Amino acid sequence: MHTLIRQTHEDRILRVLREHGALTRGEIASRVGLSRTTLSEITNVLLERGAITIASTDGDVRAGRGRPAERLALDPGAGQFMGVDFGHRRVRVAVSDAAHDIIASGAEFYDADSSWPDRIASCFRLIDRVGTESGTHYGALQGIGIGFPGPFSPRMPKSSVTPGGVPQRPAGDLVYSSFVDRFDVSVIIDNNTRFAGLAEAIWGSGAGAQDLLYVRLSDGIGGGLVVGGHLVTGASGFAGELGHVSVSPNGIQCRCGKRGCLETIASVPAIFGSCTAKGVPISSFDDLRAAVAKGDPIVTGVLRDVGDALGRVLGTVAVAINPGEIVIGGEVVQIAEVIFEQAVATIAYELLPVPEAAPHIRLAQLGDDDGALGAIAALFHQSPLLASYPETTQPEPQHSPMQRSIS
Repeated sequence: MHTLIRQTHEDRILRVLREHGALTRGEIASRVGLSRTTLSEITNVLLERGAITIASTDGDVRAGRGRPAERLALDPGAGQFMGVDFGHRRVRVAVSDAAHDIIASGAEFYDADSSWPDRIASCFRLIDRVGTESGTHYGALQGIGIGFPGPFSPRMPKSSVTPGGVPQRPAGDLVYSSFVDRFDVSVIIDNNTRFAGLAEAIWGSGAGAQDLLYVRLSDGIGGGLVVGGHLVTGASGFAGELGHVSVSPNGIQCRCGKRGCLETIASVPAIFGSCTAKGVPISSFDDLRAAVAKGDPIVTGVLRDVGDALGRVLGTVAVAINPGEIVIGGEVVQIAEVIFEQAVATIAYELLPVPEAAPHIRLAQLGDDDGALGAIAALFHQSPLLASYPETTQPEPQHSPMQRSIS
């Protein structure tokens, strides 16, 4: 019985370190509910066995006098976790060790009209390449989180039928099964922008945000909602699809079938198209950057319209959920600050005239790695934001005893 109790305590300590990264003994004790004496005894044994290591001390961050406390972490070699973010034109991969340090990352580009088998093949090539470049062999890989572009729900059916009655395998199911077949580890898959919002909530300037609204402007427009400390997926798993909120009922027809969706105004292709249609040919970020640098009035007008449409959608949602933070991401916003400035002004107009209700509005801070980092965070179950996060409904492969020991 004593051995069983000790093993239970060890498992709880290892789980906390897997989910939260490096912690002091005091922080571990508060999370697992053990006395300092018992915790010290067990962590000393785990250190002797090499299951955990001393990652650092908190001397750089703690206030006051006294000896800096040691921060303990899992042996970095005890496990690896991979985050994958499929975009419309590129795939990004990041790999973390068990101590939450990124040990490999990279990106590979493909055509926007590439088939999903080709995109998956590109991703596998990228995984092999970053592994070779970093010396990572994936021998300790325990889980993969995959961000999928566009409207997506983990609860989508596994098969569908075309109008002609021909069975069709959904792309999300193909991606999921391809990774399970190749790596034989636990895999989760969800909307990539939702993962990006999760990453901003965990690691952005508002780390641990309880109520956050995230939007990313790219080839499409997606979003993520954190409400009451939980990542919101919605009844069917489609929460956060801000790109398909209508802002102009008589506007351009969207690929979703409706007219005047935010995506028809504020996505990158829509911005390029509007500038070109008004006489300023824009076909790349370099073209846009040059036009912004010289203050082209036509381009500035288009960008202000984009910011206004974005602000109306975000402001309306903000009135409903009262977020503490609104985060706007996407390379186009980094290039054209006028989009952000106009969005902030429009959001302020849309909000209730109560100063205390005004959210902090900021640009995304994690760059193009946000989706992959959020996918890794979902694997770690690192944050209370994931307390209501739905588990994958797909069957999970069997793990070796070593893998189970730190999960």
